[in-house]
Amino acid sequence: MSPTTPLLLLLLLAAAVGARQRVVTVCVDHNQKFFTLEGDSVANCANPAATAKLSNKINETGWGFLEVETEDLPSHVQAYAAGLAEGQLTRSLIFDHLRNTVDGYCDGAEAYCQRLGLFMLKNYEWMQTQISAHPNDVYWQQVNFTMTQLQGVIDGYEQRKTVRTPNDIVIHPIYMLQMSGDFEDLETKLQRPTLLRKRVLGSGHCSALVKAAPDNSDLFFSHVTWTSYGSMLRLQKLYKFKQCVPGYINVFSGYPGALASDDDFVLTSAGLAVTETTIGNYNKELFPLMKPTAVFTWVRSQIANRLADTGRKWALIFKKYNSGTYNNQWTIVDYKLFKPGQPLPQEGLLYVLEQLPGFVEHADLSTFFEGQGYWPSYNIPYFATVFNKSASWPNVERYGDWFTYDKSPRALIFRRDQHTVTDMDSLQKLMRYNDFKNDPLSRCNCTPPYSGENAISCRSELNPKDGKYPFASLGFRDHGATDMKATNSQMMKTLKFRGVSGPTYDPLPVFDWRTSALKDTVHHFGHPNEWRFSPVVHTWSTEINTDSDAFC
Repeated sequence: MSPTTPLLLLLLLAAAVGARQRVVTVCVDHNQKFFTLEGDSVANCANPAATAKLSNKINETGWGFLEVETEDLPSHVQAYAAGLAEGQLTRSLIFDHLRNTVDGYCDGAEAYCQRLGLFMLKNYEWMQTQISAHPNDVYWQQVNFTMTQLQGVIDGYEQRKTVRTPNDIVIHPIYMLQMSGDFEDLETKLQRPTLLRKRVLGSGHCSALVKAAPDNSDLFFSHVTWTSYGSMLRLQKLYKFKQCVPGYINVFSGYPGALASDDDFVLTSAGLAVTETTIGNYNKELFPLMKPTAVFTWVRSQIANRLADTGRKWALIFKKYNSGTYNNQWTIVDYKLFKPGQPLPQEGLLYVLEQLPGFVEHADLSTFFEGQGYWPSYNIPYFATVFNKSASWPNVERYGDWFTYDKSPRALIFRRDQHTVTDMDSLQKLMRYNDFKNDPLSRCNCTPPYSGENAISCRSELNPKDGKYPFASLGFRDHGATDMKATNSQMMKTLKFRGVSGPTYDPLPVFDWRTSALKDTVHHFGHPNEWRFSPVVHTWSTEINTDSDAFC
């Protein structure tokens, strides 16, 4: 036996133990007080309210897997218990994720953060007023559910239940974590120093594709997240709540401590697959329409995911109380209407919504999809009204086709290569595609004459720091495609999806923090060093029933 064998065995054993599932159960006693039990001690719980299960396989697969299920108890009990279980069970992951993403957010931006805190406080107090004024309104019941769940996450993370003022809540790092996407527009409205803003000119924030297989034998749905590499602590989540709503089960790609997907990539028990890519807003005249008397996108998306059973209903729910923040193009596919081998439905299959401050446009694009055979999404508005209202034309006039819907690099790459998608493997290949040094569609008026941004899965940190680029998003920065998620008609039946964690590689180099140009400037606590992970299809231990009336 080699002298290194015992050490190897110990390392393998440690990895196995680290990946073992942990379980936390939240119980309610006769005084309506909550307490938690972990592991086998659940037998001591006479009245369970919620159970959370965590399999942390981040070092093996790039993903952790979290399942949260509640019991048939009053809604506020379910919500708080679900959050409490998640906050306690994922505490160490939340701690690292906060250090990587939220810590230091106000450094050098103290005046902005004062304005932001006041805006968020006014919003929180307004929502609480609406919740109190409309106790029987299903919409505000769902807002209350979400905010109560968030309170549970905070208490579980802090490992104590504390009476917090509204101001205490909105400045809590976990609350700020929920606001990640909404912050992108608030930073502009409330004037965060320009060099500190998340969004730069032309900044893409995700790629997505819906594609019908040849002969309509299958329907593929996929999304790639583009974001900071510091955010790569990832969880696949399942929430199953005992509520009489179509989307009482949500499965999504997410992050420690965050209740919404934020990518977004969500599969619901109502048979809906929901995703988005950010379109942004360049029109300063719309900034005054972002008001605190609204519901932020991270909340509205969850409400629509739970209450809707069609794409149109999703859009009508989501557009209410538009915050004008995290302005996205949303794509909703209704898998209930897809029949393998049959003609694609002319109505209801694919629904698209685009949002700006003070304006939302949505339409059924099933006929368009049937005629084209695919629907791509790549951070540029499809609807002409939205394109014009967002002040996108001045960018076209100044910088050219890169900012157009039909001739931007990803539009052209999708158009050229979408026909290659015939199964899940070929779908993954397209969604992870980046050969920017050799692909003519990745070229730009730059030095060198190409950019790692111009691909379906971008790798902007591979651009040289001393390169010359016409606008910031084409250059070197902490920005890349950090995953790939995809499902099809068969996996959708049990809310499964294929997930690949980490930046794309092959032919590009594997992302490794030890050698990355970002290693000294981007926090990555809790991350694996090398991001060479294979695709994973996770089987949930929670019972899945995609009959939207199953619980009612």
